[in-house]
Amino acid sequence: MHPKRIVSHVVTVSLGLVFTAQARIGMGAQTEGQPQSWTLEELERIALSHNPTLAQADAAIRAAAGLTLQAGLYPNPIMGYMAEELSLRAASKTSEHLFFMEQAIVTAGKLKHSRSIFAQEQLQEEANKEAQTLRVVNGVRLLYFEALGAQQMVELRRSLVEIARGADTTSQQLFNVGAADRPDLLEAQIERHQSEVDLMEAENDLDRVWRMLAAMVGNPSLERAPLEGDLEAEIPKLDPDSVLVTLLQESPEIKRAEAGVERARGVLRRAKAEPVPDALLRGGVGYNLERSEFLGGSVGPEAFIEVGFRVPLFNRNQGNIAAAQAEIRRAEQEVTRLELELRSRLAVVYDRYLDSLGLVERYQTEVLPKAQEAYDLYLARFREMGAAYPQVLIAQRTLFQVRAQYVETLVELRQDDLLIRGMLLAGGLEPPGMRVSNREMTAPPAQ
Repeated sequence: MHPKRIVSHVVTVSLGLVFTAQARIGMGAQTEGQPQSWTLEELERIALSHNPTLAQADAAIRAAAGLTLQAGLYPNPIMGYMAEELSLRAASKTSEHLFFMEQAIVTAGKLKHSRSIFAQEQLQEEANKEAQTLRVVNGVRLLYFEALGAQQMVELRRSLVEIARGADTTSQQLFNVGAADRPDLLEAQIERHQSEVDLMEAENDLDRVWRMLAAMVGNPSLERAPLEGDLEAEIPKLDPDSVLVTLLQESPEIKRAEAGVERARGVLRRAKAEPVPDALLRGGVGYNLERSEFLGGSVGPEAFIEVGFRVPLFNRNQGNIAAAQAEIRRAEQEVTRLELELRSRLAVVYDRYLDSLGLVERYQTEVLPKAQEAYDLYLARFREMGAAYPQVLIAQRTLFQVRAQYVETLVELRQDDLLIRGMLLAGGLEPPGMRVSNREMTAPPAQ
């Protein structure tokens, strides 16, 4: 066969591979025979039912409710028996036998104050549950978008492998007819090997993210299936001022800190009520076997009553009152500190969000179209024998690299957007109420 005809045939085959591969790069493409796909809503539903940290948060709320109930219960009375003046010689003639009941009368609203302290702790646990729910949902969404991006990266790498293998075959045929040099052939072979390595890494990365996602939803044996979703779906732009107002008003972390202030105030009220003495009532009835000269027989039935209270002469709870006042100051400053920290964390994530948003727009309007145009032009020139095949490979590699970077930027944009909307909470497998130090939220990204 004439070399030009071979070249024409090879180019036609290569173009067919390219167009087929590009058609498969569509976001979320699926093939017949694949298992049922997962939606984000389904994964969230499983997580809310199976993530153990949410059960822990519920248990903490029930425990706080039990302590609130217990703190307001009145002390139980003491009932007993007492015998006096027992004589070993004549116990039946000299002894007194009494049945008594003793009851502490709590004053100054101490039980009410104690109950209010634990009620605020219950509110703190409820805020922890709200925060943990957001952490779990955000954790699922973060991994979902990462997995969705990894899934598309696998599709990109598979397409690139197909094209690289076709390019290898094309270069071999061109080399056989003398239309390509050996360096061109080696370049195509290296490109094929590199694309296969990239595909292996992409598949391993997808497997890693899926295992993390399965753990986050609380089902490690979750069947792996394609994810439904569109990374390119429109994301409404966020206004930093309105986002900050919402964050400071609705953040569960702020709610927990504010409940901590009210708890500290309740502790102070309880400490001030402590010096007011509780009354102790004690009374009973019995029978006195002592003989009475006046009555001409045993004394008989008798009763007694006692009333007492502790005199706050030396201990007026001064130390606990001072400690409670200091705790109020600390709790109030914790609210202020947390507000400032949220502002700082928001600044970091919002800055990264703006960077990702700008990059996505730049990719969509400039970078991707130009990379596609350059590739198409090199391919057309090669088809007309006006360009060497390595130039086509370089343009092809550049196009796929740009697309890969575009997918990575889309994932980062989605993750930053949901973190901002999700009150900057992450760490869905951390114990409820535990502060999560998210490196990505507390430090600027590496440049």
